[in-house]
Amino acid sequence: MKLISRLRLALSFCNLPAWTAVLFALGCAALAGNGACAAGDYPDKPVRVIVPYGPGGAGDLTIRILADKLSKNLNEPFVIENKPGAGGIAAMQAVLNAPADGYTLVEMGNGQSISASLFQSLPYDVLKDFAQISVAANFEVLLAVPPASPYKSVADIVVAARKAPGKLNLGAINPGSTQNLSAYLFEQISGAQFTIVTYRTTPDLVTALLRGDVDLGFDYYAGFGTTIGPDKLHIIATSGENRDPLLKDVPTVNESGLPGYVVNGWNGVGTSARVPTDIVNKLAAEVRRAVADPDLQQQAMRLGLQARASTPAEMHDRMADDIAKWRTVIDKAGIPKQ
Repeated sequence: MKLISRLRLALSFCNLPAWTAVLFALGCAALAGNGACAAGDYPDKPVRVIVPYGPGGAGDLTIRILADKLSKNLNEPFVIENKPGAGGIAAMQAVLNAPADGYTLVEMGNGQSISASLFQSLPYDVLKDFAQISVAANFEVLLAVPPASPYKSVADIVVAARKAPGKLNLGAINPGSTQNLSAYLFEQISGAQFTIVTYRTTPDLVTALLRGDVDLGFDYYAGFGTTIGPDKLHIIATSGENRDPLLKDVPTVNESGLPGYVVNGWNGVGTSARVPTDIVNKLAAEVRRAVADPDLQQQAMRLGLQARASTPAEMHDRMADDIAKWRTVIDKAGIPKQ
């Protein structure tokens, strides 16, 4: 089918003799494996997008709304395949084991940056073996206190912890998750001593917060959203460089007296580094087009996500920076490598 399409395209060049057009088409077919002429008719069949998380989380939701827009724009389905577990290793390996033709993509983000620092060794190098395509969305961590908490600000929490080292609890999910490491970073930058409690799921953390078992909880808007409000969880700060658009009255941790505390969760799309560069560049352009769509922007905002694309180089640099950042946090906290 691809050869026929190229032949028809070549023959449509009325300023070329027929035999020259045929040679052009055959040349493209022969060189397609090396990336030449490869992106012209891409995609012409369904594209798999592997997500290293279960359905419903921030990573999954980001990629679902992006895949839906890409499917509509490119007239081929971008099909989500959830492959959670093992620190995302199984999902990443599935991409490397697939043909390097651009028809198998993977959701990548700060989770993979953490894995690169948390595991003793991985069967791949996330920066060298994968081509970063584009960031898709950003999201801050929210710092929540129980409904009847006496602590109304980050300063209140830090002052109390310094008076009674280890007495206050910080709660977050999953050892080695962004939320969990955000709690360790908070302890490190504040210089106060806390007890960090790890929960299996966000609902478990929310229940503990509502009961008052945890003094300060760390999670995303997607996790806390429905439990924020009067007589519910109170958000005292957010972790981004700027205020969260959905919580404009809530200060950042930076504003609250802990300069240097910035945590930006993010998700994007990548593929095998063996995929032809012109296909990677075409995908990057299509992700930028999809993310700029007002409908996608609104969908993302409702989920607590800030849709914002990048170039492949920008995504690569962001991942490299995060690897270095989280490695320092993990080492300082003495978290055992897996």
